[in-house]
Amino acid sequence: MSQFKTLFLATLLFSATWVQAQESAQLDLPRVKLGAGMYQIEAQVARTPDQRSTGLMFRKEMPAYEGMLFVFEQPSGLCFWMKNTLIPLTAAFISDDGTVVNLADMKPQTTDSHCALRPVRYVLEMNQGWFEKRGIKPGSKISGTPFEPRK
Repeated sequence: MSQFKTLFLATLLFSATWVQAQESAQLDLPRVKLGAGMYQIEAQVARTPDQRSTGLMFRKEMPAYEGMLFVFEQPSGLCFWMKNTLIPLTAAFISDDGTVVNLADMKPQTTDSHCALRPVRYVLEMNQGWFEKRGIKPGSKISGTPFEPRK
């Protein structure tokens, strides 16, 4: 086989692997247990820019008690969208003490912006309707280690 053919095949293999990696859900993130009143949440934690930018993309389903907690370095005016996200979600924008600032229902595979009403450091995404069914609204508290006072 010529060098050109070998290089071409290697490039194709790399490209296919890269596309597959980009189009697969990240399922191996660290997890944290959170509480919302009497309800328990098992949230994957997206801390790095790559983890946050992929988020819940490409997932076809998510168990009712699971979600994803996006953690940022400092509070800011965060906005989220649903590009390549296949399931309807609700985003809870959460202040440092665990108070829900606002909620936003988000449609799958759209680029509409859904933003915090004031600067926040945390966003918790759950299946759409999860918060509403449990009576969790702005002013409600989410508990767990991310929201405990820093020592």
